[in-house]
Amino acid sequence: MAEVVVKPVLSRREKKLFLQYPWKQYAGDPIWIPPLRSYQKEQVGNAKNPFYDRNEIQTFLALRSGEVCGRIAAILNVAHNEHHKENIGFWGFFESIDDQEVADALFSAVRDWFAERGIHQLRGPTNPSLNSEIGLLIEGFDTSPYFMMTYNPPYYERLVEGFGFRKSQDLYAYWGSIDMLPAVLERLTPICEQIIERFEVNVRSLDKTRFREDVEAFVTVYNRAMSNTWGFVPMTKAEVQHQAKGLRQLMVPELAIAAEIGGQIVGACFALLDFNPRIKEIDGRLFPFGFWKLLSNKRAIKRLRLISTNVIPEYQLHGIGLVLMSGIVPKALEWGMEEAEFSWVLESNSFSRGSLEKGGAKRTKTYRIYDWQAEK
Repeated sequence: MAEVVVKPVLSRREKKLFLQYPWKQYAGDPIWIPPLRSYQKEQVGNAKNPFYDRNEIQTFLALRSGEVCGRIAAILNVAHNEHHKENIGFWGFFESIDDQEVADALFSAVRDWFAERGIHQLRGPTNPSLNSEIGLLIEGFDTSPYFMMTYNPPYYERLVEGFGFRKSQDLYAYWGSIDMLPAVLERLTPICEQIIERFEVNVRSLDKTRFREDVEAFVTVYNRAMSNTWGFVPMTKAEVQHQAKGLRQLMVPELAIAAEIGGQIVGACFALLDFNPRIKEIDGRLFPFGFWKLLSNKRAIKRLRLISTNVIPEYQLHGIGLVLMSGIVPKALEWGMEEAEFSWVLESNSFSRGSLEKGGAKRTKTYRIYDWQAEK
């Protein structure tokens, strides 16, 4: 069999091959959802993305007999290492045929790239960070992913662990039917009324008249609330604005709830419609007509992904999260939602997991983050 050659992506043609490879890898897979092409371009640093103002990425292609058979990216997350006082190299955007030699060659290229920079510990997959799509799917291959969640073939777990990676942290996705919500709301309402009265909480939907400002405020709350979460790195102001700009087109005001105390937003809960079936229909192309097909008649979409329920640190443990949930449930019922996914939830977040499981949500998918350490 011909030798596997891994080369860094440098030319315009190689960048195009890197971005196009998933369509070759997943040809004929009915579960796979193509990425939004313009979004993927940003995520790998081929288009403007403030994440790369302070961080660095190097992409690689694996070739055998001149044909692309895999890809990967080495991601130097300077912000993570500074924030957590670690010296870790990240990898992501991994794709490979079912061949350990190809996978080993890709991971070795990442290992060597970081070794030249004095880094001898690897973690991934992150595409490119915890604020984006992360984790290797290891359970739940029977259904397509919800919006902005990853998917990969089952054999990737074997290839990753075959190189020597070991589990660092698991993340879960929970599924729920809309039929469960009335009972949840009935239990929450009396408790939430007491919390609202005690802290004088004002619960409202995202304000359409100041949409941009509210979206930025929601992302800022997420940024502050996640500060003590495993592996999280606060986004810069430029990253917050960039994230908010992307979400403005996708967020539905009715499905974004704020909790205010004294006129300040102290918590935010927002869900995104599951655009994935439409993304599959347009094959990830927003232009010339994909953008319209993606965003028109949003009310026809009856599945949502609850992205986050976040409360700033000084108001955590006061039940504000429950108030937010009680605020979004009636909105989902009014919309006519049929299904929802709650993702992702860290395995170490026992409070959120327990709350979802008590509410009847079922764990349907598991995603894994891996670590690798060079032998001393």
